[in-house]
Amino acid sequence: MKADQKVEAPAGGGSKKLIIIIVAAVLLLGGAGGAAAWFFMHGKGDAEEHDDAPKKKKSKKAVKPEYVPVEPFTVNLQPGEDGADQYLQIAFTLQVGGVEEATAVKDNMAKVRSRMLLLLSSKHATEINTPAGKIQLAKEIVAQLREPFEDRGAQQEIDDVLFTSFIIQ
Repeated sequence: MKADQKVEAPAGGGSKKLIIIIVAAVLLLGGAGGAAAWFFMHGKGDAEEHDDAPKKKKSKKAVKPEYVPVEPFTVNLQPGEDGADQYLQIAFTLQVGGVEEATAVKDNMAKVRSRMLLLLSSKHATEINTPAGKIQLAKEIVAQLREPFEDRGAQQEIDDVLFTSFIIQ
């Protein structure tokens, strides 16, 4: 009988160890899960607080954008590799920061068109006939039109250029 008792004693102690290990693992996983949840919830709150600062600045100036259409015009492009003349017929709409900016652009439409003619006539068709080329061109147009219309004037708030017609011949 003593042999039977010795066999049962280690088995009973082993099952207690197994239960303790399982309980410890469950507590450890629960603690890790709780810590992860707290971290993500707390981290998200900090991110929202940091994001609120720029939103508050924008909310003071949050104005519905205005759109100013620029009538279509045709420009001579730089000659291609074969020396042939190429033309660009283009029309676009400017997205500006508000009514005051829209009025300023409309009042200075001759300067807008002049700047665009100078910029566009310096381009090759191969530069602007791809989607990436058009995106780059839009950025260059925005940069040109943000320059003040008057000497020592304020910079224009031109947000985007939206092409409405773009034909290369």
